Amino acid sequence: MLQNRWSILALIFLVRIGMGLQFQAVPTLAPLYLADYHVGITDIGLLIGLYFAPGVLLALPGGAIGQRYGDKSVVLLGLALMIAGGLLMAFDTTWTAQLIGRLIAGIGGILLNVLMSKMITDWFAGKEIATAMGIYVNSWPFGIALALVTLPWLASAGGLQMAMLGVTAYLALGFVALATLYGTPPAQPLAIPGQASRPEGRALLSIVTAGTIWAFYNSALAMVFGFGPLMLTQRGWTVAAASSAISIVLWLATLSVPAGGILADRTGRPSWLLVGGTGAFAIGLLIAPRADNVVIVFVALGLLSGLAAGPIMSLPARVLTPATRAVGMGIFFTVFYAMQLIAPWLAGKLAASDGSASITFDFGATLLGACLVLHALFWKFVTPATAAKAAA
Repeated sequence: MLQNRWSILALIFLVRIGMGLQFQAVPTLAPLYLADYHVGITDIGLLIGLYFAPGVLLALPGGAIGQRYGDKSVVLLGLALMIAGGLLMAFDTTWTAQLIGRLIAGIGGILLNVLMSKMITDWFAGKEIATAMGIYVNSWPFGIALALVTLPWLASAGGLQMAMLGVTAYLALGFVALATLYGTPPAQPLAIPGQASRPEGRALLSIVTAGTIWAFYNSALAMVFGFGPLMLTQRGWTVAAASSAISIVLWLATLSVPAGGILADRTGRPSWLLVGGTGAFAIGLLIAPRADNVVIVFVALGLLSGLAAGPIMSLPARVLTPATRAVGMGIFFTVFYAMQLIAPWLAGKLAASDGSASITFDFGATLLGACLVLHALFWKFVTPATAAKAAA
């Protein structure tokens, strides 16, 4: 069993790559789904969205289940569900099975995401938490990038089934690695009878605020990946050229996300990185639709947009005690998943009303501006006593 926190972080990073890999499988292989199942783009959108749909209902219960049965056990259950969903999609060739398999896999992904975030907090609270969270959240874009590189090649060799089995094989390896290597965080205090197991009062307000910041930040990033290609094609770009330009943001974000966490811990100024990174990201979103040389703006967005991720994800560790982390992270992700369902729909309505996808970038900048206000509000809710207990 691993007991070094950096080894644990590496293990969790490698396992969580499988979540990004599985999520991106459908968008990456969408042309094959359209051809093999004779469905429309709306159906593909439904299949993509089903992966996150359970989050609104399951994030909070997932945290409570982890508190009752143990983080490791529930993450392994999540991986088992992800594997089961992947196998169903690989071997049952009906469209109904694809929908059911995707939903099962999504339920597993929710359990994995909530409890792994809590695991990292347990190991790094009061230490290099922003660095750890910056590295941890980077596993998501890394998994997406891995899907873009590997899954088309697997599909060309053996179709959709081969690609889905490749994803499932990665998840199975992650299951074995986590089951055999993950150790128990040291010096975790025992629960005290009568002690609150969930955040209350100002701590509850803090965690809801932190979850909203994370939700708004990710929704702003989704404007780039979700509507950026459409914005560029409306300006006369080809689909291939537009996708390539947008991918610049993703690849550079894999560098800026951990860099932001490291800088936050090294300087001891996580709030500065959060405010500066978020503000720069917002300015970039406002400039992009109005710039002639948009590629330069996308390079800047990739380098700047990830700086705030680690500091934002470190906010729960500033307020949640070991006893309240499981349920608290469930609350955090409930807010996050709710916004992931609302924001793309609202952005689409705005684009349809305006007649241009460019307005979605302005919408993203507005959300980032709200993050700055919410960040100030977060620290209004956090008392010195609460912060001290969380760091203990």
